[in-house]
Amino acid sequence: MQNRRPGVYIFDLDGVIYRGDAVLPFAADAVARLRAAGATPFFLTNNATRTRGSFARKLATMGIPTAPDEIMTSAYATALYFREQGLGGTTAYVVGEEGIRTELASVGVRVLADGCDDGRAESVVVGLDRDFTYHKLYCAQQAILAGARFIATNGDLTYPVEGGRVIPGGGALVAAVRAATSVEPILIGKPELYALRKILEITGAAPGETTLVGDRLDTDILAGRRIGMRTVLVLTGVTTAAEAERAPADARPDVVIPDLSHLPEPA
Repeated sequence: MQNRRPGVYIFDLDGVIYRGDAVLPFAADAVARLRAAGATPFFLTNNATRTRGSFARKLATMGIPTAPDEIMTSAYATALYFREQGLGGTTAYVVGEEGIRTELASVGVRVLADGCDDGRAESVVVGLDRDFTYHKLYCAQQAILAGARFIATNGDLTYPVEGGRVIPGGGALVAAVRAATSVEPILIGKPELYALRKILEITGAAPGETTLVGDRLDTDILAGRRIGMRTVLVLTGVTTAAEAERAPADARPDVVIPDLSHLPEPA
């Protein structure tokens, strides 16, 4: 892979760099080649369960040394949204895991231990929670019906893991809360553009200088097309070549590759 001029590559993680705890073939080599060519790799995930530091450590174990500030998670993007909206110091009930709680706390949000019993929640933030219960659904519903903001880290209904399986994602929980409240959430992660705009601010790149590499048409590719980036669909995740061919125009990738050994050079 030769590089005529540097560019920015934004990689999704699940289904692109790894599946579960297994690094995908050619991922580490592709990132290393980009760095050697002077391009800027950045990582963007709708997975809100971990902090950026935790993701950086996971990538390092896979042979992809990465700084936390080269990673944008939907949890961190949600925290940035709270800060920009002047919501530091407010209260939030979280249906989610440590990534959301830690990132929100870092911008001064007071995360309630229990949305039903620990004071009034001014916001309800919903992401992937692998300990989801009826009680959590009830608490989220009651807070939202009482006037709390409903904010979703992401809408992914599923995500890929080892063995070719897909399992329920944060969007499945968001859908449950939406159904229980009839309230539409403020969505932070892909395909919304908030996190991508933050990456462009951080890197100083223009959309036309940026390539978004993902495995999902309805999040990665749709977001990239909306903001004007070159989009690359890699077939190591949840989307098949046949599905890519049938994609509507607004979610049709510019390039489809079987794996990251075929990653095109910078735009």
